[in-house]
Amino acid sequence: MPVARYWLMKSEPISFSFDALVHSPASTNHWDGVRNYQARNYMREMRVGDKVLFFHSNCDPPAIVGVAEVAREVYADHTQFDPNDAHYDPKATREKPIWDMVDLRAIKVCRSPVSLRVLRETRGLQKMVLLRKGSRLSVQPVSPEEWKIISKISSKRPDAP
Repeated sequence: MPVARYWLMKSEPISFSFDALVHSPASTNHWDGVRNYQARNYMREMRVGDKVLFFHSNCDPPAIVGVAEVAREVYADHTQFDPNDAHYDPKATREKPIWDMVDLRAIKVCRSPVSLRVLRETRGLQKMVLLRKGSRLSVQPVSPEEWKIISKISSKRPDAP
């Protein structure tokens, strides 16, 4: 049996929020528009059932707000072929697509969102990709240890110490 992998995926809530994923049919939607080769390559490593921390970026406060899972493995991102889409790539063809996407299924809303500030202050998360200086990837790996720590924090009642 394959080992579970863990990921963090960032989205601006104004573009696509965790709430939008929750309210999608079957709480499932595609993750399109990734235009960074490293982030794309991470998506190529994803397998059905891998767990994902859903991070709201470019908001106040930036935070992990939900947990999702990979529902469909990597396939061609249709937005690269559409000249009317903001993610259009004229170098991509249907015969040779460049960009990929996966489908995510929402599992649960964090009982207590985990802000970037809390992540930075939490012991055991110092090496987390998200917290590295200059880290801007929208798709990134999370270690099993980091996953355990964040799961514990995110499941606490918001008013609990």
